[in-house]
Amino acid sequence: MTASGTHAGPHAGRGDADDLDVEEALALVRAPKNDQTGRTGPAPARPSRPEHPHHHATPWPEARELAGRAARAVRDATRRPHVSVALSDALGLVLAAPLDALSDLPSFDTSAMDGWAVAGPGPWQIRDGGVLAGHAPPEPLTDGEAVRIATGARVPAGVTAVLRSEHGRTAPQDRLHATSEMSHGQDIRPRGQECRRGDQLLPTGTLVTPAVLGLAAAAGYDTLTVVPRPRAEVLVLGDELLTEGLPHDGLIRDALGPMLAPWLRTLGAEVIAVRRLGDDAKALRRAITTSRADLIVTTGGTAAGPVDHVHPTLERIGAELLVDGVAVRPGHPMLLARTKADQHLVGLPGNPLAAVSGLLTLAEPLLRALAAHPAPEPYRMPLREAVQGHAHDTRLVPVVLRGERAVPLHYSGPAMLRGIATADALAVVPPGGAAQGAEMELLDLPWDTAGIGVCFT
Repeated sequence: MTASGTHAGPHAGRGDADDLDVEEALALVRAPKNDQTGRTGPAPARPSRPEHPHHHATPWPEARELAGRAARAVRDATRRPHVSVALSDALGLVLAAPLDALSDLPSFDTSAMDGWAVAGPGPWQIRDGGVLAGHAPPEPLTDGEAVRIATGARVPAGVTAVLRSEHGRTAPQDRLHATSEMSHGQDIRPRGQECRRGDQLLPTGTLVTPAVLGLAAAAGYDTLTVVPRPRAEVLVLGDELLTEGLPHDGLIRDALGPMLAPWLRTLGAEVIAVRRLGDDAKALRRAITTSRADLIVTTGGTAAGPVDHVHPTLERIGAELLVDGVAVRPGHPMLLARTKADQHLVGLPGNPLAAVSGLLTLAEPLLRALAAHPAPEPYRMPLREAVQGHAHDTRLVPVVLRGERAVPLHYSGPAMLRGIATADALAVVPPGGAAQGAEMELLDLPWDTAGIGVCFT
């Protein structure tokens, strides 16, 4: 049996005791923390941990706001340098400078259709040859002349319109007649129709999408100035974890190591390392104090067990606890700490679904703010069936979307990944639960709407 008394599975019992009576027991044996007298920087938000877990747990919406606010403070104070990246590397980043047109678009009068370039009123005498895209400037036309032209080709001087292929009829002696009404300038894209050189095409703060890449390329850009990806490092804790093979002899497979790095990438982070430290307090302290990451993510060890080293290590290095427990299930014992002026640590519970809860509660808003991404617009959908709630805390429940309804999934215990593996989103269920048909806020999973490898939905 695990620390929760109910859930078995990867990392069970390592910082994810979800039964209230067990948490109360854990709280009673927690030694009070020192007040960190003499440390530099701002005083810790919570210098000691109250005995009852609900006295210190941060409400779930407030925890998400605190994470975003902490990251914005770092971004504003440190002025992280912008970077110039190739177009091929810019997808999902945010423009750090306006995208101004480097030339007129189009840069010359262009045919919008295959057909004939004509000068003056018809009928016209067809000139030999034709005008193709990408070729040298064509000879000018005089009134009464026409020449074959391809879409995208430069329009010769003197041309008054382009007659589409399907709207022209050729007659003997290379004469061309129009078979429908036509107007001056028809099917010609004039120079500068889309923009003039120096026009602002997109403002600072625009998310780089595939369409933005296309516009930048058309406007003559090879690189873009963007806000850099936040760097993240994952520290996997636990002596009981296997990296391959079947569980045996009390050892279990590590589910978080393989999951967290790609998940953080979908949230826009550059994952610089995934390190397996076991239950070694000295190794944990060394890893935190030497990390170059903007965000350190730890797995397990956030409760008060004999090998739960995260809290004691954060105290020893003088870190500031910003969030120490969140009123959410699963994932209650997650934490957020400021370890340096420009670095944060998110401590995830050890159980897999609880760790997912911590990612979406603390890591996602922090990474989004560091990358200057706007918050997604919240949306709600009715539940197809009732969902049981926790007495005091928010619940995050995996759901699939069917038509206009959110369908709660089974296998949603803290140690389980079977539900989230098939989910489209997580429903935010308030304390006390929700009835059938009640509209719930939904959190999209990052790959559900953006695609694997593209960040910030």
